Amino acid sequence: MRVFLTGATGFIGSHVIPELLAQGHEVLGLTRSNAGAHRLEAAGVEVHRGDLDKPETLASGAAAADAVIHCAFDHNFETFFANTKKDERNIAAMGEALAGTQKPILITSGVGIGTPLIGGPATEDVLNPRHANPRIATELAGAALIAKRVDVRTIRLPQVHDTTKAGLITPLIAEARRAGAMAYLREGTTRWAAAHVSDVAKLYVLVLEKGEPGARYNASVEEGVTARAIAEAIGKGTGLPVRSVTEDEVAHYFGWMAPFAALDMIASSAWTRARLGWEPTGLNLLTDLATMDFSALADA
Repeated sequence: MRVFLTGATGFIGSHVIPELLAQGHEVLGLTRSNAGAHRLEAAGVEVHRGDLDKPETLASGAAAADAVIHCAFDHNFETFFANTKKDERNIAAMGEALAGTQKPILITSGVGIGTPLIGGPATEDVLNPRHANPRIATELAGAALIAKRVDVRTIRLPQVHDTTKAGLITPLIAEARRAGAMAYLREGTTRWAAAHVSDVAKLYVLVLEKGEPGARYNASVEEGVTARAIAEAIGKGTGLPVRSVTEDEVAHYFGWMAPFAALDMIASSAWTRARLGWEPTGLNLLTDLATMDFSALADA
């Protein structure tokens, strides 16, 4: 297939590219810069010029392909709500270009969207349209396309990591440096699901080749790693002191990430693994944190 890949020069997209090429697919990669175009060409990818702020450029890329993998997202968390609305517009534009075809579009969400109202691990069968996380806009955009008979498949991401990045943990390190200590709330028992980026990249290709229209897939490998374990690993790697904090201290130590301090973001991928035969082999989160080059994140 000829696959239009948004976020092709990003953390996840750049790992999806070799997985697609290895399976004999052609890749049409989105980029807005000359530097990005050079990187894509060097990777054996055809370049499609476009911008997340111009939905029509994503629509034209979708129209020129046999399938779409939408990994791109504006990760400026200071404008997070606006960025989720941008994602909604881009998904709608690409979906419109695919309407009336059998071409699939894979969209990217977060595992937290599948958290049951009664608590417990997030699962693929749960979708709460009134979810408090603004990222619900992504899945509502997908649902609107499904209602129009577009083949939408959703991949929900946990903390995706290697030794250079680790999802929300990367900006958390920056906040810890600002505050002078790596903190966790109370006993640090809240947990975050995680997966190595290599396993996530393989899952995108499996969903492309074997996924079902309308289905959601959890990319979690570890169901949950405790906040205390994460904090201690970061403290060891950065040399920052590690401390337990109270609710009154969260704002100081977590900054804009304060709302995440008490969140249990755990997720099961049992259904995804059984359905697709996904067999993760990447390193776990704490292993990657133990060998991470934290000096490279000094300005994160």
